Amino acid sequence: MPDLTQFALYFAAAFLLAITPGPGIFYVAARTLAGGRAEGIASSFGTGLGGMVHVLAGSLGVSAIVLASAELFTALKLIGAVYLVWLGFRTFQSARREAKTMLEGGTPAAAVGAGRGFREGVLVEALNPKTAAFFLAFIPQFVNLSAGHVALQFMTLGFVSVTLNTLADVVVAFAASRIRQGAAGRNNAMRRLREASGGAMIALGIGLAIAKRPAL
Repeated sequence: MPDLTQFALYFAAAFLLAITPGPGIFYVAARTLAGGRAEGIASSFGTGLGGMVHVLAGSLGVSAIVLASAELFTALKLIGAVYLVWLGFRTFQSARREAKTMLEGGTPAAAVGAGRGFREGVLVEALNPKTAAFFLAFIPQFVNLSAGHVALQFMTLGFVSVTLNTLADVVVAFAASRIRQGAAGRNNAMRRLREASGGAMIALGIGLAIAKRPAL
């Protein structure tokens, strides 16, 4: 493992990156605004598990193979992009249908739920090759080659980064839920909030679709 000084530098860098607004934070915020705190927190842990998929793949050399192939990178990012756009479109349409149902005096549909939020969070992160590129570019700078067990070091450092990212996402979920609670009881405000959440997911999907393969 890196010495304490090097690990402290890694922890500080990983912490700053975790709290820097990025696609993961925006996705969790959108899920929370659309479905509530439980769904947002579940999505946070889902994206965390999806991040660990990339850490494991990176430690085994699988991510390097994917990023080295333009075809594999493009296929993975397009699958992830289509999935995000579909989630956003579904959220947008659901907001409109629920608003119409409530206007007609009906009962609103049940929320997506924490279980589904978790599963979708896993897929969203696991299908994002930009996460794999990030880990391959960031973690090796702090791996101590002379200490051996390079794959284990990569996984350990990756776990630290994923944990910090997940904690930051949970904080965002709590903050976004406060905003959602403020809109509770106001049908128009809630509809617009959920529509905006769907739009944000669609924008994230489009951003992923046009992402270029990094040169590692």
